Amino acid sequence: MRIVYHLGAHCTDEDRLVRCLLKNRAILADQGIMVPSPTRYRKLMRDTAVQLRGQDASEETQAMILEQIMDGDHAERLILSWDSFLSFPAWAVRGSLYVFAGERIRAFTRIFPGIEAEFHMAIRNPATFLPALQSKVNAKGSDDILRKMDPLYLRWSDAVQQILAQNPGVSLTIWCDEETPLIWPEVLQAVSGHAPDTVLADADELLSMIMSDIGMARMKAYCSAHPPQSVAQRRRVVSAFLEKFARQDRIEMEIDLPGWTDDTVAAMTSRYMEDVERIRRLPGVRVIES
Repeated sequence: MRIVYHLGAHCTDEDRLVRCLLKNRAILADQGIMVPSPTRYRKLMRDTAVQLRGQDASEETQAMILEQIMDGDHAERLILSWDSFLSFPAWAVRGSLYVFAGERIRAFTRIFPGIEAEFHMAIRNPATFLPALQSKVNAKGSDDILRKMDPLYLRWSDAVQQILAQNPGVSLTIWCDEETPLIWPEVLQAVSGHAPDTVLADADELLSMIMSDIGMARMKAYCSAHPPQSVAQRRRVVSAFLEKFARQDRIEMEIDLPGWTDDTVAAMTSRYMEDVERIRRLPGVRVIES
């Protein structure tokens, strides 16, 4: 068995991926892919990792936890999704992004030290990620997490390299949240590992959130009459319909943080693109691109 850890990050997925896979768990189960409800493992794994203090879990502990998580005795892939595998939101920015990401994830993998793991994670332009994260933290009543921090020097590649260093040999798949509407089927397939010809229900949920109902209906009708013959062709179709039918209020984010100007946002965006290229060159990282 292989355990697949979908790591978030915060303010990217918002559980859409696991919700989609849960809706398709019957067809996925036929392929040896198990998608348990997050309520069965998030608190359980958090508490277990704390108790282990970085040590390997005993065989008895592993068996007990798997029994609580899994419906059956065996699966080829077990999908676990939680954006707080990396950190709780209030601790996501401490001088850098997810400064303890590698150590924290390794603590979770010590629960199943003998089972092969793989990691999947979306990243997001800090110019929009940080305001969204601050909003999420504010909703919990926590303090300002962005004070005494220079946003121009936050790099996702630092967290990615930590994950790789603390978890040697584990494959890591990355994608940019901004591109998710175009690559969503490939993201779902990468995480679940389902057969390429598998048709998943509600796989268009993400697009329906940012495209008008008329646009979605026309795109589905077009694809029904002219089925895309490749991933690249499907992406061109989606891009064309988004260009015409996108809900601007859903894809445009007003950035209003003290001291931030248009030049700040532009500089952060430029550095983010440079950072994506840096991540793309890291050994052991697969980047899903549009």
